[in-house]
Amino acid sequence: MANQKSRISPGDTELKEKLVNLNRVAKVTKGGRTFSFSAVVVVGDGNGRVGHGLGKARDVSESIAKAVDDAKKNLVSFPIVNGTIPHEQKGKYGAGKVLIKPASDGTGLIAGGAMRAVLEIGGLHNCLAKSQGSSNPHNVIKATIDALTKLRSPQDVARERGISLKTLFEG
Repeated sequence: MANQKSRISPGDTELKEKLVNLNRVAKVTKGGRTFSFSAVVVVGDGNGRVGHGLGKARDVSESIAKAVDDAKKNLVSFPIVNGTIPHEQKGKYGAGKVLIKPASDGTGLIAGGAMRAVLEIGGLHNCLAKSQGSSNPHNVIKATIDALTKLRSPQDVARERGISLKTLFEG
């Protein structure tokens, strides 16, 4: 199935990465403030594979590197049909709810914030998307990936029903 988690080798260089959110946290101690950073990153190959990761460290670049390593461990695959998704789908994670819809060629990617990053890195060129619940980037990313993993290609549906693609589209 296309929506199974897949493992990749750490030396996989075809993956692109995009920083979605960087948060600075200050801890006040006797000697002053100690700053720590958390980074949320999405990685993908631009061809139907995408993953997300969270990294925390005292240094920005180290937290981003940790997030990228985490994201490479959480890759999922989804079907792409003519630069868009095969059908409308809703996704949910915590209070984050998203709706993604297929769009005709030339529409472009209409999505905001964290959702846009996930869909761009995943390789979608034409898609309509709406975040309906929480605007927290963590929840929006996880809800978007939930929606993408629920997608099924026409070939998968035809195979599950035991019929041909032609019969699937006629009936």
